[in-house]
Amino acid sequence: MENEKLSIVEQLRTLLSEADVTAIKDQVNDLKNHFYRVVHQEQETLRKAAEEAGETFEAAADEVEQTFRQLLSDYKQRRDELLKQQTAELEQNLLRKENIIAQMKELANPETADVMGDLQKMRDLQAEWKTIGQVPAPRVQELWRQYNLYQEQFYDLVKINIELRDLDFKRNFELKTALCEKAEALSVNNNIVEANRQLQQLHNEWAEIGPVAREQREALWERFKAASTVINKKHQAYFDALHQREEENLGKKQALIDRLKEIDLAKLKSNKAWDEASERVQAIQQEWRTIGFAPKKFNQSIYDEYRALCEQFFKAKAGFYKSTRDMFSENLRLKRELLAKAEELKSSQQWQEATQQFVELQNEWKKIGPVARKYSDDIWKQFTAACDAFFEAKREASKQEREAFKQRREKASEKWHKGLENMTDRNRLIRMYEALQAEIRTAENNILFFTSKSGNALVAGLQKKIDELKKQAADIENKINELDHE
Repeated sequence: MENEKLSIVEQLRTLLSEADVTAIKDQVNDLKNHFYRVVHQEQETLRKAAEEAGETFEAAADEVEQTFRQLLSDYKQRRDELLKQQTAELEQNLLRKENIIAQMKELANPETADVMGDLQKMRDLQAEWKTIGQVPAPRVQELWRQYNLYQEQFYDLVKINIELRDLDFKRNFELKTALCEKAEALSVNNNIVEANRQLQQLHNEWAEIGPVAREQREALWERFKAASTVINKKHQAYFDALHQREEENLGKKQALIDRLKEIDLAKLKSNKAWDEASERVQAIQQEWRTIGFAPKKFNQSIYDEYRALCEQFFKAKAGFYKSTRDMFSENLRLKRELLAKAEELKSSQQWQEATQQFVELQNEWKKIGPVARKYSDDIWKQFTAACDAFFEAKREASKQEREAFKQRREKASEKWHKGLENMTDRNRLIRMYEALQAEIRTAENNILFFTSKSGNALVAGLQKKIDELKKQAADIENKINELDHE
């Protein structure tokens, strides 16, 4: 975006250095709108990045924007000064032409006219008139009407001789023929806007040249008009094509807006859904930047609608991620509380009571939702380590208790069943039975750690193993009972 802003600044600088500042208002406004759209998009990108990082966004000073603002200020100052100067020149030109008309009116007055003496004075006034620039537009037509009126009255009044009139007609014919040739040459100018501007200048010059012989007048005007028609048609075709492209651009931009409207924000419930929607929006934004201007009367309104939809999307996205972060923070707080309880409880030797409490902690843990990824693995490992430490200690205590029980039973067997051959088998069955019971307890403890994310197949497989172990334990218990009743 920085390069795009610099490009716009250079375009404005070039425009100001090469063009008439009073004739580039629309071009300057287009560059201004383009520049601040880029600035807005850049700030939106930085703001979203800051929000996603949990930081406060503050717009930094932008030297490119300051340069752009300075160029705009220079343009406005130059334009205002030039317009002020032009206005003053127009008023001064108006006074000069009104003065010339007043003098021509006096020369055309039959009561005071000095025909031969005033002829040169009239020509001087005509020459001076041609040197005067433009006047305020509302006065142009009336000034020309009066100028031509008193000019014609003067020539009618003085009744210049045919030779002198023919000389004037010849000179005017040569001047107007030259204008026809210039107008015809404009047809090869590929810059149709510049060609049209030059044509208007030629028409102004035509109006300032006096009449030609009556028999030449119509043909000469038709030649000049025909050359003008060629330029006018090209000029009209140019703007028709421009307007057609603008209409096409309007349709393309409306289609992009429709695609933005198709995104149902209410259905975006997960990070994946928001990421996919963000890719769609960014693709639309990229395509939007490749499309030129729409018709002037729609260009701003359709951009405002597009910008509002984009802002609505990214505002909703920021809200979703904020709520997700809040949820993650609350879940982390709850899991840390359970972890603290597990850490405190893991050293307890109240095996039955502590086991029940660990089961409750594990059930509560499963009810709590996810936490941020950077904390998830670590806190889970700490919690499972505390659980494992307790159950490992419990298994070790059970093992020691079984060993003591075994020793007591072995002594009792030696005392009461000495010589009985089946005692060995009974002890082996008891050991097998106790080992199976320990394995069953371990499997039942482990199954508590599995959640729906682990998959139903894994849980079902573990439960099947527990059922098989219990069946084996029941068979061994039956065999022990049979030995005891022999």
